Amino acid sequence: MAIAASRLSWVKRAQVAAIAGVGYLLVNALGHTLRWRVEGLQHLEAIRAFGCQPVMAFWHGRILHATFYFRRRGIVVITSENFDGEWIARIIERFGYGTARGSTSRGGLKAMLQLVRDMQQGRAAGFTLDGPRGPARVAQPGALWLARTTENPVLPFHLEASRFWTLRSWDRTQIPKPFSTVALVVGEPIHVAADATDEQVEQARGDLEARLRALEQRALAMVGRS
Repeated sequence: MAIAASRLSWVKRAQVAAIAGVGYLLVNALGHTLRWRVEGLQHLEAIRAFGCQPVMAFWHGRILHATFYFRRRGIVVITSENFDGEWIARIIERFGYGTARGSTSRGGLKAMLQLVRDMQQGRAAGFTLDGPRGPARVAQPGALWLARTTENPVLPFHLEASRFWTLRSWDRTQIPKPFSTVALVVGEPIHVAADATDEQVEQARGDLEARLRALEQRALAMVGRS
């Protein structure tokens, strides 16, 4: 059941604080050992030069390295209103992210409206397209809905590590090993017109998935795993 931080017991609040404190230290320490190979950042720069903000879109299984690379940029992301969402929110907020609380199963509309307001105030949004529960590598329409509503483009990107651990989770979360190389490939933006029909949004969703597959192949090649 979704719960606000203020309604957690003191034991749960202590657990949230402990998990967030240790989690931040571990991710930050690991991130500073990584080496980066980056392609396509000009697409991000072009969006901002045009006076827009990106709806940054990627797969849930690459959330750790994405969190570290794009830190301190004021990007707003959705986090769930539950125990796990509390400690995750605290970690990413320490990395300079904003949070909109909700999920696809509960509080989703509230979170999306918060993202609309944040983008109208000049902040970028971040979307794990297949989160929070999957199915993996299937894009949900939320990012495209946000792009249509705010008239900001979706910016797809993918990350791959040269050496990593893989968790036994639904999204096969990838954790880069210390001192590994991470490839980040940013693709061309996808624009969704304000008057786009549901059918056109669905076509854009399929295009987004195809672009992410191509970005994955490029990232794999950049770290010698193709």
